[in-house]
Amino acid sequence: MPVQSDDEPDFVPLFSLEEEEEAKQGEVFPDTLPILPLKNTVLFPGIVTPITIGRDKSIRAVQKAYEDDRFIGVLSQRDVKIEAPEALDLYEIGTIARVLKLLKMPDGSTTAILQGRKRFRLEEMLSEDPYMLGQISTIEYTQPKHKLEFRALLSSIRDAAKQIIELSPQIPSEAVVMLKNITNDNFLLNFIASNLNIKVEEKQAILEINHLKDKANRILQHMDSELQLLELKDQIEAKVRNDIEKQQRDYFLSQQLKTIQEELGQNPQEDEINALLERAAKKKWPPNVLETFHREVNKLRRVNPQIAEYAIGLTYLETLLDLPWQEFTKDNFDLKRVKAVLDKDHYGLTKVKERILEHLAVLKLKGDMKAPILCLIGPPGVGKTSLGQSIARALNRKYIRMSLGGLHDEAEIRGHRKTYIGAMPGRIVQSLKKAKAGNPVFILDEIDKVGKDFRGDPSSALLEVLDPEQNTTFYDNYLELEYDLSKVLFIATANSLSTIQPALLDRMEMINISGYSREEKVEIAKRHLIPEQRKEHGLKPNQIKISTRALVDIIRFYTAESGVRNLNREIGSVMRNVAKKVAMEEPYEVTVKPEHLHSILGPTKFDAESYSEQQAPGVAIGLAWTSVGGEILFIESSVNKGSGRLQLTGNLGDVMKESASTALSYIKAHASDLNIDLEKFDKSDIHIHVPEGAIPKDGPSAGVTMLTALTSVFTGKPVKPFLAMTGEITLRGKVLPVGGIKEKILAAKRAGLKEVLLCRENEKHVAEIEEEYIKGLTFRYVDNMSEVLALALGIVSPMSNGTGAKVKKKKKVETV
Repeated sequence: MPVQSDDEPDFVPLFSLEEEEEAKQGEVFPDTLPILPLKNTVLFPGIVTPITIGRDKSIRAVQKAYEDDRFIGVLSQRDVKIEAPEALDLYEIGTIARVLKLLKMPDGSTTAILQGRKRFRLEEMLSEDPYMLGQISTIEYTQPKHKLEFRALLSSIRDAAKQIIELSPQIPSEAVVMLKNITNDNFLLNFIASNLNIKVEEKQAILEINHLKDKANRILQHMDSELQLLELKDQIEAKVRNDIEKQQRDYFLSQQLKTIQEELGQNPQEDEINALLERAAKKKWPPNVLETFHREVNKLRRVNPQIAEYAIGLTYLETLLDLPWQEFTKDNFDLKRVKAVLDKDHYGLTKVKERILEHLAVLKLKGDMKAPILCLIGPPGVGKTSLGQSIARALNRKYIRMSLGGLHDEAEIRGHRKTYIGAMPGRIVQSLKKAKAGNPVFILDEIDKVGKDFRGDPSSALLEVLDPEQNTTFYDNYLELEYDLSKVLFIATANSLSTIQPALLDRMEMINISGYSREEKVEIAKRHLIPEQRKEHGLKPNQIKISTRALVDIIRFYTAESGVRNLNREIGSVMRNVAKKVAMEEPYEVTVKPEHLHSILGPTKFDAESYSEQQAPGVAIGLAWTSVGGEILFIESSVNKGSGRLQLTGNLGDVMKESASTALSYIKAHASDLNIDLEKFDKSDIHIHVPEGAIPKDGPSAGVTMLTALTSVFTGKPVKPFLAMTGEITLRGKVLPVGGIKEKILAAKRAGLKEVLLCRENEKHVAEIEEEYIKGLTFRYVDNMSEVLALALGIVSPMSNGTGAKVKKKKKVETV
């Protein structure tokens, strides 16, 4: 198709049969020529190309040239958008062309066939109307000095051109023959330059180069870039072509295999589906699940086994078959045996055991009952998780443990929709699938450590699981069916309630498991830890024994915990020491005694707080609760000359500081009743200190102790010996109840104290402690501070009703 001077060309330029060198030797060009502006292309010497002319000035210029000597100057436009270019809009260097033929086309347009002859420079535009007329001067090429180097450069250009022709499907293969027939170096460069797939500006730059070697280098650079692009394109097309061919090959092979299998009477897809149907016929499941199963089977029959949807459907059906829809293990209703198993596996934990026995009793009488949702709360190492395994063994149920620590994706509970790649059911359904029973004991471990982020809130997903009214229709996203979890005995464990959301707490039955007392730890060590560690270390009962006193010292001086994990480790250290001596046949004592512990376990790690009878005025004994059990707390106070300033030291929290301020305000308000001179408060600085300042302390339970210590220092009366106390106070002098009573009382007993002063409302908590642990302690219950001061300091004020505090005394026996 002819090239329009007004539009972008789409053509392969032809070349002249007459070589440029011959033409320029025999031809003389005039000094003035009509000028033809071209859009979107550059005409090189020696190239023949048709141009469709649309602008009036251009038509008149071509006609004038055709009528005279047929020579016309061709210049390219700098900006193709300009429709009426002037002299400044044209490049200065162009090509003198010969108008070979002028044609009138059927549509009325004019087409000129031009042949580039020689380069020229526009010296001056003489006129622009009725056509452009310019004064020109011809330009000669500078020949290369090193002929051999230039020949090598031309050879590289020919090779690159050949590779481009081979990689370009739109260029005919005959172009290679055309290249071979070109013998003129200048024309070869012009021919290749005109066919390069580059911008007009870059072609014009090549046209303006005078030195042939530089011109050849510039052309070779552009050819290398185009060659790299074509090679990359060819690689991509080859890869795509290979992938398509492989898919087609695999498809044809699978179809051939399918045809062969049908001829032999084999059909793997049908065999798989029949196997699923056989399993389904033997299974008990709800009608809606059976309906879903058959619908999915029919869908699977229509799916090609080679595509991914077939594997997804097959996995889904296998999951439905593997789940225990209506399959349950038979519970053990021999309650005495259940109690014996629980007692054998775990010492103490009475509340939990009673709750399990109550559930079994109702289940035995009624025959059907929704399982309770229990939550065991307590410090680490007290046996919350292992208790679940013991319950499962006692009930003859399957055991599942699911750790929730760090869980942060809701899909872990509810599963992913099966349309996703790699989708699977939630961990609840997966665990039931592994257990192969619909009524296991399911431990949700560390429920207080569930995470929450942008992916969802798993604790909210657990609301449905742990609600007895909702978990009969638990919905898993993968199954897209409702599953009954009401027969599952869920037991959650947690160390703290503060991080569990209130809605989840409301759905669970809370059972607090406090830390073990020293006496309980001794029993646990004797019944469980020592036999287990002895077995793990390959020792026989006659090869090692640990005395009770040695156990007590290990607990007191080498561990500080509520549970027994560290105690188990220390006993393991003792076992390893003995095992080494047995293996090396060294002499040793079979019974480990307290004096042996230093050489086996090293120096003591903890020093137990003890009480001495001689206490100066201003010192009172309080009781504190910690995460590793109870402790006694010395409250020390002193009075110095000053201005009435109160100083508190010992790393005290805000609540404890407020208790000290409350105690001081109460004493000031009742100074006359306590026989204290009011001027002392204004002329004295008061200092309250709680030892072990590196340990943070807080809470309201030291209120009565601080008030007693301050009253003691102001009156000069020492506190009654062997007396410990705990309770919160108010400005009105009331004594309020506090928590952690069991741990505090056991700490008082361990420290050798004889009397414990408590709020009257804490009497019910004391009743829950086993008798053997508190024998020898006397408990005094009070309602107000006047009773506290009467008991601790012997101060009887007018506020006292004279009846004294209620006394509850336990029979004294020797402690461990």
